[in-house]
Amino acid sequence: MSKYTDSSKKLLKFIEESPTCFHAVANLAEMLKKAGFCELKETDKYKVAKGGKYFVTRNDSSILAFVVPKTKVQGYHISAAHSDSPCFKIKENPEIVAENHYIKLNVEKYGGMIDSPWLDRPLSVAGRVVCKVKNKWLTKLVNIKKDLLIIPNLAIHMDREINKGKEYNAQTDLAPLYALGSEAGSFMELIAKGAGVKAEEIYGHDLFLYPRTAGGFLGPNDEMIYSPRLDDLHSAYGCMVGLINAEPKDYINVCVVFDNEEIGSGTKQGADSTFLEDNLRRIEIALEGDAEDLTRKIAGSFLISSDNAHAVHPNHPEKADPTNRPFLNGGIVIKYHGSLKYATDAVSAAKMKDWCKKAKVPFQTYHNRSDLPGGSTLGNISTAHVSIDSVDIGLPQLAMHSCLETAGTEDVYNLIEAMKSFYSE
Repeated sequence: MSKYTDSSKKLLKFIEESPTCFHAVANLAEMLKKAGFCELKETDKYKVAKGGKYFVTRNDSSILAFVVPKTKVQGYHISAAHSDSPCFKIKENPEIVAENHYIKLNVEKYGGMIDSPWLDRPLSVAGRVVCKVKNKWLTKLVNIKKDLLIIPNLAIHMDREINKGKEYNAQTDLAPLYALGSEAGSFMELIAKGAGVKAEEIYGHDLFLYPRTAGGFLGPNDEMIYSPRLDDLHSAYGCMVGLINAEPKDYINVCVVFDNEEIGSGTKQGADSTFLEDNLRRIEIALEGDAEDLTRKIAGSFLISSDNAHAVHPNHPEKADPTNRPFLNGGIVIKYHGSLKYATDAVSAAKMKDWCKKAKVPFQTYHNRSDLPGGSTLGNISTAHVSIDSVDIGLPQLAMHSCLETAGTEDVYNLIEAMKSFYSE
């Protein structure tokens, strides 16, 4: 087994076990605990020592881990990724009875998803429930590990124009079929059983659909991988493994995985929240520093924002920029934007290239076509709260925001090595 295949197998297992942002954060926390990190609580006073390793979560869906060097601290080396992916969220009172025979679930779209791949595919439900058990509030993760739902297409005989392009109505076309006949009223019972509680004990839920297809390898030499949620668990996993495997020198190493990037980051657990700045301030106070010390350290710090990038599409190469054309297995993608939707500038790009060279991993560059608008990501949102040099990077992939995406087998290894280089400086 090659070093690339081994890294990708571990990534795919992590993604399969992380059907929602809540599961992803729980699995990252478990990885950190096994690596000797101690959990902090935002409601408690932070106790932090030199040489220590710590992590903290917010909303069960964002996580921040950090390692303090034993030497005098010059600043912070930070990476950022996100835990959420476009999908369907289940509404309150979800069951819809149709034709006195079918039971559908009432769902709404979360994020900018491609609709069509979700149809005619086995789906299930995962997320969290909030329960009151013996007068105590509990949060429980739930994952119904079976082929439970399907969103059936309308037969071509009833829609002869479907292959000419179809605009799906989220309310009428995309409701998943849950059951037939006599199963009305059973959905929340099923969720309660999966969470190990009684249905009447559930007071709230954040539940999502996810595709049951597990990730795997493609190509004659296993040179590609396919998986749900590569955007952005690909980066979240690679950045966190890089942090765990690096030995800090003169910087406090930080890896933060935010929630809600796909809907703009404007939540208490998103990149546009105080999650990062709150924790940097509290780390500084716990190490007996003050606001002046923190400001000076931030001025000499660096942020790598890692959110996956568009590879050149084999069937539509014309959609790519003429001279900046990333490919699968081509290495770390450094992302640029003239209006700074990506935070990369000349200084931050130069530093990122140097870390890649030190790690002996390839890198490539990305711009949008000048006549095509692109999305934004974590870098410029985060640096509006913590003003430090920042670069936006990602791993090249195809079919971004589909329910199954494709990437190169080598690239998660490349990210891990680049992050180890960054964190070990």
